[in-house]
Amino acid sequence: MTSQELAQTFTALCKNGEFEAAGRTYWSDDIVSREPMPGDMAEIRGRKDVEGKGVWWYANHEIHSTKVEGPYVHGDQFLVRFTMDVTPKGGQRMNMDEVGLYTVKDGKIAEESFFFGSSS
Repeated sequence: MTSQELAQTFTALCKNGEFEAAGRTYWSDDIVSREPMPGDMAEIRGRKDVEGKGVWWYANHEIHSTKVEGPYVHGDQFLVRFTMDVTPKGGQRMNMDEVGLYTVKDGKIAEESFFFGSSS
């Protein structure tokens, strides 16, 4: 599978709301996930811990809607844009605008880095 094909099928799963399936299918066992924030989740290594980050996210946020755009592919990397309407548990409803940069190695996603913007 080429990086273009992986990007397209990964993004299609995300567009269908199948984020966990996308990760299970395409993350490498030694994936590195980076978030633009300080603390324990700033950089997570390994499939098990990255899956745990997803479990934490769903347990701590009510997701009202998600829109997924892309992929935008360049060589062994691709971008996906996520816009979400969410309410953190105990917090205020907000719109999130996030871009994920994914790096493919040996047919799997080896790295993912997220960048936050603002919704207009």
